[in-house]
Amino acid sequence: MKVTLPTCLLASTALLSSCASIVSHSTWPVSLSSAPVGASVSVIDRGGREVFTGTTPAAVQLKSGAGFFQRAKYTIKFTKAGFATQSIPLEANVNGWYFGNIIFGGWIGMLIVDPATGAMYRIPQKDVQVAMAQTTAFDLNPTDPTGLRIVSLDDVPASARALMVQVQP
Repeated sequence: MKVTLPTCLLASTALLSSCASIVSHSTWPVSLSSAPVGASVSVIDRGGREVFTGTTPAAVQLKSGAGFFQRAKYTIKFTKAGFATQSIPLEANVNGWYFGNIIFGGWIGMLIVDPATGAMYRIPQKDVQVAMAQTTAFDLNPTDPTGLRIVSLDDVPASARALMVQVQP
């Protein structure tokens, strides 16, 4: 009885262990920031579902697995009026702790538990930062009259309207 109990405990630990699930985790924190701050940010998973929406700066917990033996893939989309929209891909990769199952003989952990929980993957990027490019037109040099200036037709004086040339579409 004394030999059987420790042997059974050792055998069940070796067979039922799942190294990555025990040592690591299946959701990972990711910080989202932009320059300028205040951009709208959305995180879309590989199935096209929006899993997070907010404004920068933001922090989000993302799952590293997307199903049995399937790593998570995300697209992080930053938008702000007057700035170019940016989409950043983010993809999970294999967690090093997953291979601990080979060393400790956790075949159930390697073939069932870690793949099912997503712990066999990790999200390597902790920070996603973007510098957004401004897209609206602006006056580069207001003191230079030959410089490009884009204005509304309502803001053009009548004397200047007589000098305008129509551009054909």
